Formats: sequence, structure tokens, C-alpha cells
Amino acid sequence: MNRHRSCFPSLLLVLMIIVLSVVAAAISVPALAWKSFGAPSRTLNSWQRFNYALDLLVNARDLNQARSPIGAEQTFVIQPGESVSRISQRLESAGLIRSAQPFRSYLIWTGMDTIIQTGTYRLSPAQTAQAIAQALKSTMLTDVPFSVLPGWRMEEVAESLPTSGLVITPAEFLAAASFPAVAPDFFPAGASAEGFLAVGKNILPRSTNAEQLVSLLIQNFTTELTPELRTGFAAHGLSVYQAVTLASIIQREAVVENEMPVIASVFYNRLAIDMPLQTDPTIQYALGFNVSQATWWTNPLSAQDLQVNSPYNTYTHAGLPPGPISNPGLAALQAVATPAESSYYYFQARCDKSGLHNFSETLEQHQQNNCQ
Repeated sequence: MNRHRSCFPSLLLVLMIIVLSVVAAAISVPALAWKSFGAPSRTLNSWQRFNYALDLLVNARDLNQARSPIGAEQTFVIQPGESVSRISQRLESAGLIRSAQPFRSYLIWTGMDTIIQTGTYRLSPAQTAQAIAQALKSTMLTDVPFSVLPGWRMEEVAESLPTSGLVITPAEFLAAASFPAVAPDFFPAGASAEGFLAVGKNILPRSTNAEQLVSLLIQNFTTELTPELRTGFAAHGLSVYQAVTLASIIQREAVVENEMPVIASVFYNRLAIDMPLQTDPTIQYALGFNVSQATWWTNPLSAQDLQVNSPYNTYTHAGLPPGPISNPGLAALQAVATPAESSYYYFQARCDKSGLHNFSETLEQHQQNNCQ
């Protein structure tokens, strides 16, 4: 009995030493990592801070030493949606860093995993892993992808800029787009770039300014205006500006591209008899931003909305509106150049919410298509 009692204080002492050692490690390991690799991200909990800190300290050599001091600079592209793990693995495979795992830990430890953007970078194996991580910050991005979606109006293009990686503010873009520095010869005097901002993806230098962006998008759009398109527009008695205006309406009306030529035929039929186009997207454009719906395209429209006092109100004004209401894609432009042949004067969205439309020749048939 005496021998058993004498062992208990020793065991207790050992347990206390172990506990104190664990506590000391829990404090000292993150502190050492903080000193060597900077402050940890505030999103990490205590266990994560310890775990990533330990990984950084054990693999410090892989982070502090370059893969190859005489390595040549190369292009490295980060694709949309790529995970930090995938990026780290590709950097190792490309011979740019020594090891993927500690690099990933460093990104997460510092919080840089949340600010890496898609784009093209110039990196070198002569850089340390820490230096490469710093270069992957958005402020070091050399080229960034920038996209314009079909049917966006100028303001929506502007709203996409803060998260694009370009150093252009929405206000700067709208000022440049409202008064293009270089306008094609088919632009009416004083026309904005609305309707002529080419849709699609562009890879641009991060240093691109607002005037350069607007000029590039207009130039790309002009390139899409092939002789065949221009001939098609002229065959229907439309100038390029008028054709793009009609295409911008079709872009907003159509959900399914295959229907665009038929929708174009409806509008051509109405124009031929001087019948108002009565198209909702022009009303939405005239109304502008809807604060309660947080959208530029008010839906549904009220009877009062249809009376808005604007030259873009195609319910109260016959013919085309003064200019484009959105930036159309190639399919909408082709629909204007080569519309379907039809005797339709009306169309209405189907009640099944498929995005398709019912087309009709008479108002009576049109009213029969109303959703109950």
C-alpha cells in the first residue's frame, strides 16, 4: 500500500508537466509562426492556428528558399473557381515552388487564400514561396479577365468592375462610356456607347483605364459587324445604329436564342404598319434602377409604369426608341439581319415558365394566350 501511495504524486507531476507542455506549445507555436510568417487570419480558430503554425515552422525551408535561384520567369494562369489546393499543386508541378502543402498552409494562415483572383501572372522559381504568395494578391495581378454579358446595360457593366481586378471605378467607366473618346462613324452625334460594348470575355492588363476599356469594347463590337450583317441591316432599311437598337430589344425579350429570328419578325411586321412595338424592356430601361427590387429591369411592370414619360416608351411612341437599351450578343444581331418570315404581330411568354413564347397573328389570339 505504501508503495502505491508513493507513486501517485509522481504520476500527478508527470500529468501536470504534460499539460503545461501542451499549453506552452499551444501558445508558443503560433507565436513563433506569427513572428516568422506574419499575423494569422482572424477566421482561424485556436486549433487551426496551432495546426497551420506547426506546418509552417516544420516546413519553413520550403517557404523561405527559392526553388531555383537561376530559374526563368514564366506565365502562370489561375482559372475561375480553382481551389487553393489546386493552385498550390500546379505551382509545384510548374517548378515554381518547392512544396505545395506548406504553400497552401501559408495562404490560409495569412488569409491570402480569400483574395487570390483569376488571371495571368508572371512568376519565377527564383522567388521564394512567400514572395510568390504575395504576388498572387489582386494588387499584383498583371492581367485579369473581364466579361460583358449579353443584355447588360452600361450600368450593369459598371457594377461588375469593383470585383473584376481592374483599377476602374464604376463612375469612371460610366463617364467614359457616356462620351466615348473614339466613336465609330455610324454613331449619331452625342451618342453613348450603350449597345456597342462587345459581349464576351476579355483578358486585359490590370492597368487598363476607363477610356481604354470602352474603346476596346467598341472596337471589338465593330469587328463583329461583318459585311453580311451590315448588308442584312440595310436590306431591311435600317442603319447600323437602328439595327443595334432593335437587336438590344430582342436580346432582352428572348430567353431562348432560337426564338430571336421570330421575335425579330414580329417587330419588323409592326414597324411596317407603323404599329407601336409595345415592348416591356424599353419601359424597364426608361424606369432605370428599381431600389425595392434591386435591379435595373423592373418586373413585373404596372399599368402606371407603362405610362412613363420617356422617348423609350414604345407603348406611347411608335417606331424604334432613340437608341439601344442593352448590349446585344451576336445571335440578336444576326436575328435583325436575317429575321424569320412570319405573319405574327404578337408574342407572349408561355405560362409554363419555359422561357419560350406563344406567337399570334391577331390581338384576339394574343389575348387567348394570357395566363389565367
